[in-house]
Amino acid sequence: MIVTDTDLPGVRVIEPSVFKDKRGYFLETYNAPLYQEAIGSSLPFVQDNLSYSRGNVLRGLHAQKNYPQGKLVRVVRGSVFDVAVDINPSSDTFAQWVGFELNDTNQKQIWIPPGYAHGFAVLSAEAIFEYKCTDVYHPNDEIGVIWNDKKIGVNWPITNPLLSTNDSQLPTLEDLLQDLT
Repeated sequence: MIVTDTDLPGVRVIEPSVFKDKRGYFLETYNAPLYQEAIGSSLPFVQDNLSYSRGNVLRGLHAQKNYPQGKLVRVVRGSVFDVAVDINPSSDTFAQWVGFELNDTNQKQIWIPPGYAHGFAVLSAEAIFEYKCTDVYHPNDEIGVIWNDKKIGVNWPITNPLLSTNDSQLPTLEDLLQDLT
């Protein structure tokens, strides 16, 4: 496995070893001791999520206020542009983002520590997206930032995304911070 740090503290790209032959391929998508070392965290994963999305769907940018979730994310089928945003106002990298293409060919995974906002845009006709979380989802604790916030400036590789009603009404980062204080 190859682990690469990103420009955001703690956010890491993981490239698992993929064993291919004429039958197909095999890889370990999670192995507790190896991954705890790779991500630098012993937080337990307590919830697995799987989402199916059509092409041009954008989900996010989501976080939880009091029960932040660390997420180990990957694509089972298709291709997405995955984004993590630092929403901690006391961080040196506040409002900065990183983005990576994850797909069923490169098999890359992203570790996003608790406290970051997360989202993804589907680049293929459809995508199946899987993530392991370090805390359970608390619906009343959900916060988020609008996908096209100019202060953050994510360079999404799609235009006019399909959004949920909730995601289309998320606040800007500035408005979110005012609501949290």
